[in-house]
Amino acid sequence: MRRVTGPRMFWKQLPGFVLSFVLLHRAAESCVPAGASTDTLILCRTCGHELAFGTDINFVPSPLALSSRNDTSVSGRRIHVQVLKNPHGHRFEVVTFRKADVTKHWPADRDFSWFPGFSWTVATCPRCQTHLGWAFQPSDWPHTISKTTFEESKNTFVALITHRILREDFASSLLITPKSFKS
Repeated sequence: MRRVTGPRMFWKQLPGFVLSFVLLHRAAESCVPAGASTDTLILCRTCGHELAFGTDINFVPSPLALSSRNDTSVSGRRIHVQVLKNPHGHRFEVVTFRKADVTKHWPADRDFSWFPGFSWTVATCPRCQTHLGWAFQPSDWPHTISKTTFEESKNTFVALITHRILREDFASSLLITPKSFKS
């Protein structure tokens, strides 16, 4: 059996390193709300894919939210986090974004939307297919639309689950260059 070394081994072990660190620290410190600034990249927690910028965060209030709170970032920007519950009783803390690089799984569904007047579809990471949240579009739109139509509209948004994403600056603080990579 061939031994995996170098960068391939690093990327295979990265999720384990991230998970270990998060278990040792308060989860809220690594989530987007605690420190997203205007130039911060938002990443998929599973694979590190770049999903959005801090400037893409756009609060869309849900009248069906169980609770809502403001987290203040280091730069003083307030980020709104909402707790939502699906019909199966699962709770999700989400942050809404104007846009994000996610795969949307059409057709959109009008039933059980947390945002009245909007249809939803599941949003996953385009690299690792991890469920990251949901994409929302007006309910009177067709069930399936193009990526361009979604991204260019001011009437669409994405709600991402806070514990499935993280800030690039936080991820960078976790990475330590292995001795074998140093020259």
